[in-house]
Amino acid sequence: MRVLGVDPGLQVTGYGLLQARGARVRVVEAGVLRTNERQPLEARLHKLHGLARDLFRELAPEAIAVEDLYSHYRHPVTAILMGHARGVIFLAAAEAGVPVVSYGATRIKKSLTGAGHASKGQVQRMVQSALGLKALPEPPDVADALAAALCHCNVVARQTWK
Repeated sequence: MRVLGVDPGLQVTGYGLLQARGARVRVVEAGVLRTNERQPLEARLHKLHGLARDLFRELAPEAIAVEDLYSHYRHPVTAILMGHARGVIFLAAAEAGVPVVSYGATRIKKSLTGAGHASKGQVQRMVQSALGLKALPEPPDVADALAAALCHCNVVARQTWK
């Protein structure tokens, strides 16, 4: 199974493709998609869409895992902008014919660390450990994307065991 985790952001979108075979999971590729913060919103969304579309075609994932959109009421504008980026990712996935699954942040964290309110650092260390990486996945956007993909792999594995 090939699962692409995506951490949508307007300026930086993290991604990580995992290949799962039985209990073995390995990183195929991970990185970031970037837009120019000086450009207007519509240009940035167009750029993100093109980058995501090309990435999904190149990597050919069987599923895309993302974190549910959660809005902190103190930062509604940030939540709206993230929603725009997330929508573009969903559109590119639909165009590529790849199903998207969403998981709450606490579910992702709990599936990796056992605690739903783990810190970013704890998530990075658990992703590093679970995937046998020599260094912490950087930037945190990549770690978050890999965490979403790992969560989906764990969910699918549990369903298979039943």
